[in-house]
Amino acid sequence: MEPAAAMIVPLVLALCTAMASAAVVEHTFNVGGMNISQFCINSTIYTANEQLPGPTIEASEGDTVVVHVVNNSPYPLSVHWHGIFQLLSGWADGVHMITDCPIQPSGNFTYQFNITGQEGTLWWHAHSSLLRATIYDALIIKPRNGTAGYPFPAPYGEIPIIFGEWWNKNVNDVEIDAHLTGLGPAISDALTINGMPGDQTPCQAAGVYEVEVASNQTYLLRIINAAVNVELFFKVAGHNFTVVAVDASYTDPYATDVIVIAPGQTVDALMNTSAPPGLYYMAATVFESKTVSFPFNNGTATGIFKYEGAPNDTAASMPAMPAHTDVVTAGTFYWSLTGLVRPGDTTVPTAMNHSMVVEFGMEQGPCAPDQTRCQGFALVASMNRRSFQFPKNASLLEAMYDALPGMYSQDFPSSPPPVPLATKATSVKNVTYNDVVEVVLQSTTYSRVLGTENHPIHLHGFNFFVLAEGLGRFDPGTAESVYNLVNPLVRNTVVVPGGGWTVIRFTANNPGMWFMHCHLDAHLPLGLAMVFQVLDGPAPNLLPPPPLDYPICY
Repeated sequence: MEPAAAMIVPLVLALCTAMASAAVVEHTFNVGGMNISQFCINSTIYTANEQLPGPTIEASEGDTVVVHVVNNSPYPLSVHWHGIFQLLSGWADGVHMITDCPIQPSGNFTYQFNITGQEGTLWWHAHSSLLRATIYDALIIKPRNGTAGYPFPAPYGEIPIIFGEWWNKNVNDVEIDAHLTGLGPAISDALTINGMPGDQTPCQAAGVYEVEVASNQTYLLRIINAAVNVELFFKVAGHNFTVVAVDASYTDPYATDVIVIAPGQTVDALMNTSAPPGLYYMAATVFESKTVSFPFNNGTATGIFKYEGAPNDTAASMPAMPAHTDVVTAGTFYWSLTGLVRPGDTTVPTAMNHSMVVEFGMEQGPCAPDQTRCQGFALVASMNRRSFQFPKNASLLEAMYDALPGMYSQDFPSSPPPVPLATKATSVKNVTYNDVVEVVLQSTTYSRVLGTENHPIHLHGFNFFVLAEGLGRFDPGTAESVYNLVNPLVRNTVVVPGGGWTVIRFTANNPGMWFMHCHLDAHLPLGLAMVFQVLDGPAPNLLPPPPLDYPICY
């Protein structure tokens, strides 16, 4: 069997197999206002079921997840299930104006999808405006046979560690201000761990996340960067980690004393509690990759691991954190990970149907008429000189399914065109079902004023193989010789180094409209995105009709 064919499992067989032993995991999310005292300020924020973060979804491979979302907030809302393949359920991907119109205030929608061929740590979040700063949590997928299915010894316990960002101001107002100025959102006021900023902030009453652990045991930390715009370093005083998975894909074991994680990514890491009994800080700080000096959040989020029996008045040990600009530590972590290859795992396809170079970055553009606080220029982002514009009257998936005219063009270029300025467009790349797509993600230096920075690029609907990464301009003559075709990392969100490149490859075995975008939310409304339109395959690999309660656009 050819590698490309080996990567494809007929969807009907996969779905039927999953249903044979599947459970239905059902939740109701009531999204609405919640009063909270955070960072010494009383605020009203918008959450699901008055939890920050939360609620957590736990399921097993093969299960069906059903989430009834009731929007009691004053804002239109979509909820995205980050990393879920959505095999033949693209209507439930929850991407504002790409796969669905948002749920309007006082409206509701039921997201339903099967979890097929996935296990590990994923997460869910709002995918409309900056609401995802407070509407998010973990989506944990266990192996079908429980902890016996782990490719490592079963841990004594599992602990979700979810990073976030906190603004004292209403986050919707933060986004409005970002548009009016044309310069992106204001930096956050605090970092958080499991919704709490910790005790290293100016507010002495800030909440601190604390978890008790037993001595001489192994815990699986399920680490999620739900922060909106920052990469993070994470350490625990007196402890080391063994990374065993990223983005719900297993890795070769990687020993480290620091985790580096970008927005959208997850890391599963084992931690042994073999230190002397006591209290140990966990800490998260920003990794700042920008090559020019801009303000950033230089605070520290903290939590505490407390050993059983340790006195409460024991002084907690603090880890020594890397410098905010420590590119060596960050690069070493990102580039040292490789994928765990087990018998029966998908192999890298070698015969390609599409070889693309997608160049992206930001530039200075003219202020729009409605950017009333813009002074001199506004930031514009693009991929292959196309600054993505969201449609207004229907989602792209609805436009594809109903063949609505004039909603989008099918001319997204496969390489950067020789034009000086980006143009605003809603254009997609056409891909035939089962095509193998290779994409060179090329980051560009914006300008002497703007510099460059890392970009976490997220692809909806698929995992991809990370074949190679490098700095500077991609040179196929030298880069292809270092492709890792044996045990490449498998991800759904990859950090492309500022001014550098990353090569990914995936098989388009799922019909629908699939968003690829920077997961720094500051860049999304600026246009740093594109869409793959994957056409229907032969029956039964056909996009089904939308659910009866599918939200409509107003």
